[in-house]
Amino acid sequence: MGIGTVRDQPADEAAGRRREQRAWYVYDWACSVYSTSVLTVFLGPYLTSVAEEAADADGFVHPLGIPVRAGSFFAYSVSLSLIVAVLLMPLVGSLADRTGRTKRLLGVAAYVGAGATAGMFFLDGDRYLLGGLLLVTANAAQAVAMMLYNSYLPQIATPEERDAVSSRGWALGYAAGALVLVADLVLYLRHADFGLSESAAVRICLASAGLWWGAFAVIPLRRLRDRRLPSAEGGARAAGGLRQLAATVRHMRRHPLTLAFLLAYLVYNDGIQTVITQASVYGSEELGLGQSTLIVAVLMVQVLAVAGALALGRLADRYGAKRTILGSLIAWTATLAAGYFLPAGQPGWFFALAAAIGLVLGGSQALSRSLFSHLVPPGKEAEYFSAYELSDRGVSWLGPLLFGLTYQLTGSYRDAIISLVAFFVLGFVLLARVPVRRAIADAGNPVPKRI
Repeated sequence: MGIGTVRDQPADEAAGRRREQRAWYVYDWACSVYSTSVLTVFLGPYLTSVAEEAADADGFVHPLGIPVRAGSFFAYSVSLSLIVAVLLMPLVGSLADRTGRTKRLLGVAAYVGAGATAGMFFLDGDRYLLGGLLLVTANAAQAVAMMLYNSYLPQIATPEERDAVSSRGWALGYAAGALVLVADLVLYLRHADFGLSESAAVRICLASAGLWWGAFAVIPLRRLRDRRLPSAEGGARAAGGLRQLAATVRHMRRHPLTLAFLLAYLVYNDGIQTVITQASVYGSEELGLGQSTLIVAVLMVQVLAVAGALALGRLADRYGAKRTILGSLIAWTATLAAGYFLPAGQPGWFFALAAAIGLVLGGSQALSRSLFSHLVPPGKEAEYFSAYELSDRGVSWLGPLLFGLTYQLTGSYRDAIISLVAFFVLGFVLLARVPVRRAIADAGNPVPKRI
């Protein structure tokens, strides 16, 4: 009886991991609709139009008395939201590691973000400041929630499983984004048939993303398990955000190769995140494309990103995650450079660009997440993933800030978009220099056969 029980333990553990993995995937399904419908498609052009409605004769709004070109307000708001996340994520990550209450903190962050997103229904007229406040709240909460969500990956997947598990999560998220975008497209194109104005249809699309996020977040919050993991540092008190970030970075200095990977990721992911948030503004304002064209283009990105995430996951199994990510960065550079030359008023070329982005978007993000999970010392998951999320979102305020400043100074979105190429080129160089197998061993983790 005892022998049978012992032999059953590995099978029971594997079944338990699979159950948690399925629940973990659902959070990607829940929150990715915010990233797609709100941040990528609707909010940029809509908040820009609201800011333009409130602008003076010279095209400027004046939040807190500061003159801001209306076309830059959305980019600056995204940048501010991520600065707020910089202050919150190290604090929350350390608190999660020290208390073991990761799931409870994930729930708080998720529902603050979902509530702020649902509140975007009330964004109309010239209420650009309300839009900025809701964007800052929702985006900062999303960053904190994703940091906590990502910290589960090394707990629920073995080293050999992580590339596949991470890729499946991203793929499911993109599938949800595509599904909701189809409904959004129908509502937007037929808003008159439903007795709605165009503005009301957009606000419903924004708010429904928050409702979707909150509804499906229930599943992972019920099924994921909290774990009290021993921290290498111990301690009973959480420091302030910036102070805790400094403490985390000091600890990471003991693992310089992990820090080197984070630096590379910070750089190239800054470019990715800025393209995601500013592409719809570029399409509407510079290329003169309509909202329906932008929705179809992003829908194409979502569908192809599902296939792309899974395909790059398989390539990583064959060639290793690092080489596959490097290849995706070459594709990002070529795609972004091509975007500079897109002719205005011709959606076909924009669709081609969207297809190229979709094929590399999900895979480059999913593989970066799984690769980093191998570089985290045991017991420091949430704290290190707070630093990772700072690279993923919290320090990605540099790209939107550069984009906004370039447009403010030149009045050209083409100049703004081409400036982002530097992030991909520099990120490639930095990542190529990281010996990932040695980095994994130095972190105290088993080295997979292919990485």
